[in-house]
Amino acid sequence: MLADRGLFRALSSEDRRLSHVMVGVLLAGWLAGGCGGSTHQRRATSAAVRQAQSAVSRAPAPLSAYRGPKGGPPLQPRAPVVFVAAGLTDGGIAAVARGVQQATREIHWPLVILDGAGNVYGQRQALLAAMRLRPGGIILGGVDAAGERAVLKQAQARDIPVVGWHSTVQPGPDRTLGLFTNVTSDPAVVGRLAADYAIAASHGTAQVVIFADPENAIETYTAQAMKSEIAQCPGCSVLSVIEVPSANAAVGLSGVFEANLLRFGSRWNYMLATDGAYVDGSRAALIGAGRAGDQPPFSISAGAGDESEFARIRANDYQKATIAEPLNLQGWQLIDELNRARAHQPPSGYVAPPRLITAADVPSGEAFDPLSGYRQNYLRIWGR
Repeated sequence: MLADRGLFRALSSEDRRLSHVMVGVLLAGWLAGGCGGSTHQRRATSAAVRQAQSAVSRAPAPLSAYRGPKGGPPLQPRAPVVFVAAGLTDGGIAAVARGVQQATREIHWPLVILDGAGNVYGQRQALLAAMRLRPGGIILGGVDAAGERAVLKQAQARDIPVVGWHSTVQPGPDRTLGLFTNVTSDPAVVGRLAADYAIAASHGTAQVVIFADPENAIETYTAQAMKSEIAQCPGCSVLSVIEVPSANAAVGLSGVFEANLLRFGSRWNYMLATDGAYVDGSRAALIGAGRAGDQPPFSISAGAGDESEFARIRANDYQKATIAEPLNLQGWQLIDELNRARAHQPPSGYVAPPRLITAADVPSGEAFDPLSGYRQNYLRIWGR
């Protein structure tokens, strides 16, 4: 079983203070340093920097945004739940699974966790095993719902509700796939915020390489949002988009990274990645190139935000920021959505906002877990 860990205390007043400080520093640095090019380009770049700074300053959402829905159906009769993980070595998926575990423990619903081992075959076998258990509900933890359309339709025919986490691109239901709802932050918001941080921190001179998984629809969508946002800054550019499966990134990225360091040299000052695994996989190449952890290219991840990313940010170890989701909360939300499905009620429609995590506010635990009272709120909704 997965163990519960420490929680992160978010203080909204401190969030606002840190945001104003960071924006002030960035703006002062840009004004002092200036930028080259024509007057028109300088003005356009200045406008892009101000827009990015504004987006960064607005990023810390109030605690009330992480409370969950206002109401819903009472708790339905006890029934087993199966969590089918795309791969439990993924820190984000493991954190969501812990949230599911906490929620089911509180309401005494039996829980089975099956590991898809990070590959399509393993995920298919885990999902088929879940079907054989005839559970009261199935949760897809990072499993692509479109790739499992046939099995999901079987589940629908057997009246087994299926909810997903990062299983389709957008949050909400997808009835064409037989998915009651998908729990995720908006990937377009996630991608734009990562790009805005690079624009603001670089004072409008971000020269980025984007790393994404071509086999993951959410990562592809997020990467496109990054690319589009960088394009709004005249002084910035996307040097390249590198498509490498995230499952191979931690061990197979070094050669690709070395080649791009040679190709772009000192021009490459920011790395935008759709998963923290790309940052981890780049370390060997950066160390081999004699780059210290606080030297460019600076890494920003737009993944879910897990313990390894937070450790790198704390240590200034080749990562400056990540765009995190409240993973534990989303685990509780998955159980709430299953309860709604079993009560024949519509999905909650709740979408938790992402969180920009930097060295100024990096959590001490393994996930961004705001003390917003969401646990108590869900227990109240369920009548516990």
